[in-house]
Amino acid sequence: MLNRYPLWKYLIILVILVAGLIYSLPNLFPEDPAVQISSAQNDIAITQRDIERVENTLADNNIDVKAVEQTANQWLIRLQNDDDQLRARDLISETLGSGITVALNLAEATPGWLQALSASPMTLGLDLRGGVHFLLEVDMDAALTQRLEVNASAMRELLRNERIRYRNTEIEARSISLEFINAEDRDSARSLISREFPDFDYQNEGEGRGARLEMTLTDESVNEIQDYAINQNLTTLRNRVNELGVAEPLVQRQGPNQIVVELPGVQDTTAAKRIVGATANLEFRLEARPDTPDNETESLPFRNEPSRSAELMRDVIITGDSVSSANHSFDENGRAQVNIDLDGTGGTLMNRATRTNIGRNMAVLFIEHKSEESTVIDPETGEETTVREPYVERGIISLATIQSALSNSFRITGLDSPNEAAELALLLRSGSLAAPIYFAQERTIGPSLGQENIERGIMSVQIGLLLVVLFMLVRYKVFGVFANIALAFNLTLLVAVMSMLGATLTLPGIAGIVLTLGMAVDANVLIFERIREELRNGLSIQQAIHAGYERAFTSIVDANITTFLVAVILFSIGTGPVKGFAVTLSIGILTSMFTALLVTRAMVNLTYGSKPVKKLWI
Repeated sequence: MLNRYPLWKYLIILVILVAGLIYSLPNLFPEDPAVQISSAQNDIAITQRDIERVENTLADNNIDVKAVEQTANQWLIRLQNDDDQLRARDLISETLGSGITVALNLAEATPGWLQALSASPMTLGLDLRGGVHFLLEVDMDAALTQRLEVNASAMRELLRNERIRYRNTEIEARSISLEFINAEDRDSARSLISREFPDFDYQNEGEGRGARLEMTLTDESVNEIQDYAINQNLTTLRNRVNELGVAEPLVQRQGPNQIVVELPGVQDTTAAKRIVGATANLEFRLEARPDTPDNETESLPFRNEPSRSAELMRDVIITGDSVSSANHSFDENGRAQVNIDLDGTGGTLMNRATRTNIGRNMAVLFIEHKSEESTVIDPETGEETTVREPYVERGIISLATIQSALSNSFRITGLDSPNEAAELALLLRSGSLAAPIYFAQERTIGPSLGQENIERGIMSVQIGLLLVVLFMLVRYKVFGVFANIALAFNLTLLVAVMSMLGATLTLPGIAGIVLTLGMAVDANVLIFERIREELRNGLSIQQAIHAGYERAFTSIVDANITTFLVAVILFSIGTGPVKGFAVTLSIGILTSMFTALLVTRAMVNLTYGSKPVKKLWI
């Protein structure tokens, strides 16, 4: 019969609409502004008494607390008002003093029964939710120095294997200098090294016992090293950000030596900086024998016991770059450890070094590049300028005896805490930085700015929706009511699908929603005008309704497919805001086709189907 759906089709439409309603509901429960309190040092605990002092301080300053929650050694204080967040953080810092980290946070407020159904609100982008913006500067001089140190170590090993005697190795700016006992050894070394290292310009200096070989990187090699440093750092930072679980992060190059990192929704800037900006790496070295020449050894302290030190070989077996995977766990005594798997090359080098040194100690060296900023006053202009002095901290975290030849898998012990082990494993998994990075700029975009953007975006949706609703009611009367109900379902389904997929909503995404609202009624306009035309051609009301939906179907599908393809292309080649627009547009096209073709048809069928109708209000 005309204009009748079978029962199963009505049930499917109903189930989809109910599911859309349920999974869109979490968006009615916005995240609570909160302040997160944690210990900056492992030996400092935050007690219930400290939290009571905090609550009293906030109450004295007219800051309303919604709830207080504890997880491990962290406390979360939910607030009633966004505007109180910054003030609460400052007051808590003053109350608890040093040793405590106080950070802004956004706490999820979705009811438990919705969480049990895996329902969660849409992820909001940086322009809506707030977050952090970092501008990082790559230390290109350090990149060159690191590459030169690796080359110098390889050169020394090459000379030892060929039994060519050398004395001192010096690294300066772009050059490596080797000193020899006589000119003959220097000439032999030059002939050997130049074949293996073609990226240098070679120059002989001095004669006799002062014979030296000066090796300077070519300009092409310097540019190649610097480009590699930027690209490798980009890859490493993206891996680290992915480990943080941030939705829709932005990590991109800016200029010759800078990288921009944007993390939407991240309020704990201390933790973000610690992970993103960490320049730690590992080196595995053998402990020096008593008869090893002084120029081949280096005395280094233990990281946890600075008063204790060990003599290590300058040559490095492998670095953290050879780690393919890493995870933290506990040893048989309950102490934190990191389990490491090496790549093929790293496993070969480790096996070669350990199988010939069984019974000898091997050290795991933790290396971290840091910088110290100081303010300097120009004596001529009197202006203050900030000067950054980079420095390197090296400390032994493990010194153990080699019991047997190691291969691709082993473990590192001697770590302070499970948190340190977890962070070290994360850094090793994501890869080490090819060059140190420094925070040139840091901006925190507060949730108040995001809330203002959300309110403006919602207002634009409301205005667009109101205008569409009024037009459809005036133009199509009862059928306009059907179209408006379908439009509401369309918006609900769009929000539900974005929430279920974990898609990120940005301001351009809101623009995509507004555009979807207009496109959604386009299909209904085509259908309703087609019904009018069929009525004018003399068809009965039931036949006109059936023909209107059937004959408009092809036009609607063709128009939406072409728009959908454009959205897919925008998503595939676009970045940032363009992707946000493409996501909402593509999802909106699919939901609008469902509501325009099936939901409105179901309502029309239930109202007019198989009934004698004398007049159609359209």
